[in-house]
Amino acid sequence: MASRLKACLLGAVLALVAVPALAEAKDRFVVDLVNEPSTLDPQLQWNPDSYYVYRNIFDNLVTRDDKGEIAPQIATAWKVLSDTQVEFEIRDGVTFHDGSTLTPEDVAYSVSRIIDPKLASPQRGQFDKIVKAEANGPHSVVLTLAGPYPALLAQLVKLSIVPKHVVEVVGNDAFNLKPVGSGPYKFDGWQRGVAVTLTRNDAYWGQKGPFATAVFRAVPDAATRLADIQAGSADLAVSLDSDLAGQLEASGKGKRLYTLTERLAYLRLNPTKPPFDDPRLRQAVAYAVDKEGITEGILGGLDKPIGQMLTPAHFGWFEDIPGLPYDPDKAKALVAEAGGSPKVEIATGAFFDQRVVQAIQQELADVGFDASIKLVDTPTFLKLIQQGAQGGPVLAVSRSSCACQDADGALYQLFHSGNSWTIVESKELDGWLDDARSTLDADRRLTDYRKVSTFIAKEIPVVPLFQTVAIYGAAKPLQWTPTPNESLFLNRMSWSE
Repeated sequence: MASRLKACLLGAVLALVAVPALAEAKDRFVVDLVNEPSTLDPQLQWNPDSYYVYRNIFDNLVTRDDKGEIAPQIATAWKVLSDTQVEFEIRDGVTFHDGSTLTPEDVAYSVSRIIDPKLASPQRGQFDKIVKAEANGPHSVVLTLAGPYPALLAQLVKLSIVPKHVVEVVGNDAFNLKPVGSGPYKFDGWQRGVAVTLTRNDAYWGQKGPFATAVFRAVPDAATRLADIQAGSADLAVSLDSDLAGQLEASGKGKRLYTLTERLAYLRLNPTKPPFDDPRLRQAVAYAVDKEGITEGILGGLDKPIGQMLTPAHFGWFEDIPGLPYDPDKAKALVAEAGGSPKVEIATGAFFDQRVVQAIQQELADVGFDASIKLVDTPTFLKLIQQGAQGGPVLAVSRSSCACQDADGALYQLFHSGNSWTIVESKELDGWLDDARSTLDADRRLTDYRKVSTFIAKEIPVVPLFQTVAIYGAAKPLQWTPTPNESLFLNRMSWSE
């Protein structure tokens, strides 16, 4: 059994100082985000604007290389001791940004902290199969699991190592405001609402960053992000749409970089609240939304329609679960049968393409819904949808990504009872999700995930929309290949004059 586990584990103030002239560009690298990070503590929120920044401050236990394979980072090797214990060898010679040595105790503390219910981490459901973490001598850590866990390494890709002595002394709130990690970049300053500044860690144990300073700015308007690239006041801009990216290419003042991601867009229909406690109206929403029309007509054909809460980048994806087709006539009939003109408010965050939200609003109105939009900033939206089924909004358009490329991370948090993100409670779902994360048999896991995805397609607590493409605007000299898990690693970039 241990060998099977081992095999499975291995399987506005926006106008900051302009960027210097090209010859000096390696010294200062400017990134335009949509919003400022909601947190810089890597064990709290993990939305993109936060992740883009703090992933450069911290090292993780393991990582994914440029080919997408799980690779060593703070853990240099690992071995299976039993079905419920895995030992990790910890890299020597790593120091935190305060000069202290990273030890196995820091690794064990980091794991223990994120699974501690008192921290209330939104990521806890990704790691709660781990019941204990212990330093095992001067060079290793042993993780004890509740049972065999085939997705362990895929989840540990997100496990950042924090310094025990700093967090315990300053507390969680202060650590979030001034984080200390061991990564290739050090925290320098956070001008709230404007920018986070990082400086290169010249003592970094691994590949060092090419830029002396990196500035992550909050630039909510996408057209402004585009203009910044064209003007040379930013080197990389996230979350451009296809139209803006086309303008950038046509201008000759930058280039478009893009990749399909493991992130997906979806509609959350709360089945515990009216009107979506009526299954007919959930079906009506599914029939009303023209996914092909949205992806082709609005998004430029780069994003791909999906019928399940997974993408082809995930283990557990099935080609033959399409979801309900676009059929506005059936949607109209179901709305009329249910009484007609149900009032719904579509909650969404500023991170989401509002052209898509407005199109969905119109499509719902066309079949008889009285639909309005509630647009909030990203931190507010995250808090809104992390209230469980009872406290969450009736309808929301959102995105989801586990950054792990495994169905366990993609489905467990959203659909298992008791998680703060959950939008449905079902003993059947709980059983399949628990079984799939507790067996080493890949075929059995696939059987369970097929049942989960079939349940979702039938009961429609969500309407999956499309696999999202990440589109970036970049200065021409930037050499960088985006990845499906949307990790913006500064030290994997280079600058070619």
